[in-house]
Amino acid sequence: MFSFTKLYYYLIYAGGFFMEVLKVSSRSVPNSVAGAIAGVIRENKNVEIQAVGAGAANQAIKSIAVARGYLAPIGIDLICIPAFTSIQIDGEDRTAIKLICEPR
Repeated sequence: MFSFTKLYYYLIYAGGFFMEVLKVSSRSVPNSVAGAIAGVIRENKNVEIQAVGAGAANQAIKSIAVARGYLAPIGIDLICIPAFTSIQIDGEDRTAIKLICEPR
């Protein structure tokens, strides 16, 4: 039996360009998220990852580490810029960590 993780993403307009946003949960599979990160980086050159909570942040960081390994053989050195952001979940404001990833 296989377990699939839903990966939510959408686009935001930031600094004159659209950036894809991936939402990671504590149940996200790091290899799956890493594949999504690598695909978006190859296509759009940047991606924002959002995580709420310690477990989600842990999975997001592991995913970025794996994505670096996926992208290194094609000459892309992935960097990550961490920041906090406020998001609404079920009408309630929550603080999330956002990790902006882009090639160096």
